[in-house]
Amino acid sequence: MSMEVAMGPTDVLTGPVAQRLHVTSTGDPDGPVLLLAHGFGCDQGMWDGVLPHLRADHRVVRHDLMGYGRSDVAAYDPVRYATLDGHADDMLAICAELDLHDVTLVAHSVSTMMALLAAVREPGRFRQLVLVAASPYFLQDPAAGYDGGFSTADMAEVAGALDSNYFTWAEAMAPVIMGTPDDPEHGDRLTASFCRVDPDIARQLLGTMFATDFRPLLPQVATPTVILQSRADAMVPPSVGDHLHTHLAGSTLVQLEAIGHCPHISAPEETAAAIRAHLLPR
Repeated sequence: MSMEVAMGPTDVLTGPVAQRLHVTSTGDPDGPVLLLAHGFGCDQGMWDGVLPHLRADHRVVRHDLMGYGRSDVAAYDPVRYATLDGHADDMLAICAELDLHDVTLVAHSVSTMMALLAAVREPGRFRQLVLVAASPYFLQDPAAGYDGGFSTADMAEVAGALDSNYFTWAEAMAPVIMGTPDDPEHGDRLTASFCRVDPDIARQLLGTMFATDFRPLLPQVATPTVILQSRADAMVPPSVGDHLHTHLAGSTLVQLEAIGHCPHISAPEETAAAIRAHLLPR
């Protein structure tokens, strides 16, 4: 039975944390909680396509990462957000302020590692993690038999392009990251989103994302985890999904038919169906 039904309006929540991170809530207020966390260069609106398929019987809470979307950019602290820990703390602060428990945290791209950090710090807060297009390390590590997809030379080139002109880099890379050349409007949407971000904030998150090796974190995660891997993802080779599955105890790896790094945008129905199919019972 399709769950795509019309629901009431989305509520913009109040409270210091909620206002700072533009936290919103929609769906069944008494349903199980889904907390959706967006990826680099995006905002919570990137989840709009999956929302109609989830909110009929769930309370769906979304937020903008600090420095992105409608978050309070004036509150951005480059020291706090020099690592992903600051963003993970924000996720936990949202849960605390809203008194959210038994949460299923659905995260995309860089937010997947924030989700792991949050789950390690407060494992009792989360029922389950759903990681969409996740990577614990983007570099190649031949000695460990790990291929994160990028060489050190690749990363040096990315760093040079970012330092030279962030907007030129964004316009070139967003369609590649989206990975849907037959549907260029998706790439255009991602490009526009990338270009709305303050370049200094974007550079800091990208630098952290590419430079940090989260593989040692994986064995510490006790929360049941679902890994959604799409095809032809320019950012995450299939072997990365296998690595996550191997090192996240009791995890489930789901291979999507969707292509590219943002299946929740390019294939929202399939992505939402995969999420629903693997949710743990309440």
